[in-house]
Amino acid sequence: MSSDPAISSKWTRPDDFIKLERLKQKKKQLAARVKNNNNTKKYLELDENDKSKLWETKLAQKRKNPFAKATDAAKKIKVNAEDEESGTPKANSATTASSSSLLCFVEETPTRPPPAKLALQKFDPIAFAKLLKQSNALAEEEDDMALAAQQKHTKHLPMDWCLKTRVRFFCPTELPSIQLKTSQMASGLTSFVRCIDTQQTEETTLDISDATRFNQCTYYWQHPHMPWVTLYPRNAKENVTQKLGERERKALSEEWNFSFRGLFQLLRARQCPYFYLCANTFTVLFRAAGIGGRAESHALVTPSTRGMRLALSQEGIEYSLPLKLNVDADEEEHREKAEVDVEKKHFDNDDDEEWLENLGVDEHELRRIQSSHARKVQATEMRDDFSDSSIIFIEGVECQGFFSYLLNSKSLISQVGRLAGIPPTLLSPIAFPKATMQHLVPCSKKVRLDGVDYFSIDIKGLLLPTFLPSVFDILRETREMFSCTLASSNNTFAFTKATQKLMESSSPPEKSHQMDKSNGEAVFNQQNLSECGLLPAVVKSICRSGSQAVGLLERVCYQRDQGFAWS
Repeated sequence: MSSDPAISSKWTRPDDFIKLERLKQKKKQLAARVKNNNNTKKYLELDENDKSKLWETKLAQKRKNPFAKATDAAKKIKVNAEDEESGTPKANSATTASSSSLLCFVEETPTRPPPAKLALQKFDPIAFAKLLKQSNALAEEEDDMALAAQQKHTKHLPMDWCLKTRVRFFCPTELPSIQLKTSQMASGLTSFVRCIDTQQTEETTLDISDATRFNQCTYYWQHPHMPWVTLYPRNAKENVTQKLGERERKALSEEWNFSFRGLFQLLRARQCPYFYLCANTFTVLFRAAGIGGRAESHALVTPSTRGMRLALSQEGIEYSLPLKLNVDADEEEHREKAEVDVEKKHFDNDDDEEWLENLGVDEHELRRIQSSHARKVQATEMRDDFSDSSIIFIEGVECQGFFSYLLNSKSLISQVGRLAGIPPTLLSPIAFPKATMQHLVPCSKKVRLDGVDYFSIDIKGLLLPTFLPSVFDILRETREMFSCTLASSNNTFAFTKATQKLMESSSPPEKSHQMDKSNGEAVFNQQNLSECGLLPAVVKSICRSGSQAVGLLERVCYQRDQGFAWS
């Protein structure tokens, strides 16, 4: 028991050990503070000479720059040269030799001139524009010459049957205002709905300003109408899959059938000049009799496929393809068709099959020949599918059969895809059953081109063919010059091309006789379409036939003394 205190005194408890460590750290910190205070006092007690020596010592300890010039050597060389001139004896010959060699090296080294300072001149936009004009003058002249060669000049505006998606008007003078007053908005809406020509009506209370008449041109009719769905173009990216039940699909189909039937009856009665049927895979243009130089109502379908053409043939509907290839291609097609007919004569008859079997042709080889022939015929028929040359022209009684075919077709309304269950879009310049009136929203601005200020109106949306003649008829009354640029829907180019081709094919070779005949027919057609709901000037445009009556329009310029220039 006596040994327990001695044993316990040799061990240190954890708390005591931690206290000792803390005490040691405090002693060390205190010693460091005392040492720093002493050094500071010594530094403060130093005189000016000691401070300068300390500064020199610090500079001497600094790392030397290996790329710096050897200034000390050059100074020593100069000092030695001055000593030699003054006659002072040299302490060491080796030093003299080395200094002379260094002197030679320094003398041979060329001195570099100081770098020139870069002076930035102030930007001159006029000089920069002149420089660009000089470099591009030749190219611009060639472009202007090519554009002038492409332009055509006429006294009237040609009719373009493409559907437009955008138009922009330019004029050096002010264009019709798009900020409408209450009376202007009401008068334009009333004139459009009631098909009133305010210029011909006497003692009318409607507003007849340019702004009102321009507003009247920005309306059209459409069915069906779903504000959350873009129904033209039907392949718009913003469209999402529509989940419609069987009840909704049936209701849409019934309403569309009623609307389509009523619109076609208006067309046959010449109270509707034209309308468009826009399906998912093709577009149909129905036109009344007297339009485009045709004496009967007719329809144009683009693009078509081999399956559609076969279906029309099975229904007994006759059609033609006005946009065939050139003469050489037609001759080649006729030659291939003749060869096909010759081969058919051999394959259709049992005697020919027996004749081939007698020649040693087995049944397997005979089937291979027949399948190869069928594939060749099918490839020939599908060569122009989904192209402008596949457009179909249907006229007269066949147009009535085509209407019945579309009305009863089960494949007209797609059952899959983004617009599943939604009927095709019907577009017309005049009202028809179940139709919804649509409005184009113009945007007005002022632009500067080549230092000249122009007034501009930009319109985005669906533009029917009669929109442009209606607006031009308003602008040309009070303005000396103006122009416009247009953007067209690519899948409707064939309508204008086919109309041009049909006019060229139906015109006789005698020009004088053709002029008298076309003028007489145009007047007769205008009289028959006087109740179609369009302005007289627009009816005259769509009934015009002959040379340059129809054309693809991308840019149009008008001057009162020269007429229209278009390309």
